[in-house]
Amino acid sequence: MRARPDRQATMLCFITPEQRVPPDHPIRRIKALADQELKRLSPVFGQMYSTTGRPSIPPETILKSLLLIALFSVRSERQFCEQLDYNLLFRWFLDLDMMAESFDATVFTKNRERLMDHEVGRLFFDAVVRQARSVGLMSDDHFTVDGTLIEAWASLKSFRPKGEVPPDYDDPWNPTVDFHGEKRSNQTHESTTDPESRLMRKGKGKEAKLCYGAHALMENRNGLLVDVKVTKATKTAEAEAAEAMLKRQCRRGVRPKTLGGDKGYDTRGFVSLLRSREITPHVAANTKRKGGSAIDGRTTQHVGYSISQRIRKRVAEIYGWVKTVGGFRRTRFKGIGKTQLAAWLVGAAYNLLRMAKLIPQGAEE
Repeated sequence: MRARPDRQATMLCFITPEQRVPPDHPIRRIKALADQELKRLSPVFGQMYSTTGRPSIPPETILKSLLLIALFSVRSERQFCEQLDYNLLFRWFLDLDMMAESFDATVFTKNRERLMDHEVGRLFFDAVVRQARSVGLMSDDHFTVDGTLIEAWASLKSFRPKGEVPPDYDDPWNPTVDFHGEKRSNQTHESTTDPESRLMRKGKGKEAKLCYGAHALMENRNGLLVDVKVTKATKTAEAEAAEAMLKRQCRRGVRPKTLGGDKGYDTRGFVSLLRSREITPHVAANTKRKGGSAIDGRTTQHVGYSISQRIRKRVAEIYGWVKTVGGFRRTRFKGIGKTQLAAWLVGAAYNLLRMAKLIPQGAEE
């Protein structure tokens, strides 16, 4: 028998968002893992706010909202706040009941500086890393490093000579700019929209874009992120970022034994740096470089080198997820500080997603 639409509204509805989320939904494990670490960061959150005044949106809610934006590929914070009104899964993840109102997108804007000042993004990312290490998901011996470019939130039309008085454009929002034939470089030009971005191309024959450098340090056991760093896009940024991330691991008591990488890391300076730190350089040999490769048979003859070369390709899977699902192909923010905060949260979202699949049931409790 054909059914007819029932347009009679129910007067009473005894239901909660908890009842609408399937028991076997993977988001449940992610929420449990995130809530566990956010609870431990409560003392830090207490230092961020005044003891008087009107209550704000809880910082736990803001951070979990940013995780949802990455996990579900939400295009913007404004769109997320719109979806929060009708998406029951989002409301359940943020511990909101059916009657609670959504908050405004300016909540993210007004709290972003506070999160940066207290390094909350880094603290939360580090807490997730410690959580993965505590259940044996991470290797403390073998790592891989790699870098990529993240497009800046700036147009090439904004890349103007330094100190130039802005011309009187015919259309301020979409001006007609003819820069063909003009020699432009980062030494003489900068973006008027985002001065910290740099003009860089990914490789020969590729177009140049305003971008930032994003660098990842991955452990080789399960391909989890150990560190992520955003820098200005320069030719030496990869080696400099790798050194900074290794120093950070050493300060935590982690002593890597090997470090894998692509041919871009096969330089005598970087290889010498690794050996001085008693780290075996498992970087791909660039035999076409002038002067030859910086590594030789002392390294390449071992089976471990071949294993590192095979496993290091997993870092491309991280960048693939971060750029497509996580929405980090192009930053939505201006400046290294805000972009770094976004990188911490997207990296934490990736780790939580992987951990939810890898941790045995009940091991996180």
